[in-house]
Amino acid sequence: MTLSPSSDSRSIRAARHARAALSRASRRAVVAAAVALGATFLMGNNAFAAPAVGQQAPDFVAVDTSGAKHKLSDFAGKFVVLEWTNPGCPFVRKHYNSGNMPATQKAATAQGVVWLSVNSTERAASDYLQPAALDAWMKSQKAAPTAVLMDEDGVIGQAYGARTTPHIFIIDPKGVLVYAGGIDSIASARPDDIKSATNYVNQALGEAFGGKPISTASTRPYGCSVKYKS
Repeated sequence: MTLSPSSDSRSIRAARHARAALSRASRRAVVAAAVALGATFLMGNNAFAAPAVGQQAPDFVAVDTSGAKHKLSDFAGKFVVLEWTNPGCPFVRKHYNSGNMPATQKAATAQGVVWLSVNSTERAASDYLQPAALDAWMKSQKAAPTAVLMDEDGVIGQAYGARTTPHIFIIDPKGVLVYAGGIDSIASARPDDIKSATNYVNQALGEAFGGKPISTASTRPYGCSVKYKS
């Protein structure tokens, strides 16, 4: 079949338009990818820009295991303890099975401290517990937090830079972070070590309520890594 000159010309023009359109689409795709990549980095940097001791604690709203909402700023005027937890972690079980964490919670709340246990374990993790199951586990341990917060998307955990379970943060009545780190001074999963360790939470709250500066305001947390949503 022989093409006429006019048909041949139209074919050439159509091919040129197609190449131009493909080129424009490619450039747009590259730009879009670059923008998306940049946004991911920005979100990642912001998410992990954790506050240092002495800085204002990030505000947040979270739902607890019973479905009630809690806003950090609603507790202004009180000391607040944030405890990252995950019952699947042997370090968490060390402090709960021994009664150490429940006792620390009770000692704090008896002084009017608000204690918020936070679970940032993602839903896809093998040791993730549904709210009702997590609540039941806490009750079986005779735990005494003010509330157990669900943070499956990791928003709160990343805002604070929570790295381990357990990881403890103490916020003063003015909303300032005054302690961040481990629950005690011996980084092990052995319950027998609890009796000879310094409980940093009890120490910090005791000093704060006694009108003294917190002598150990920042320590290295130890435990299992927080299983954040990827």
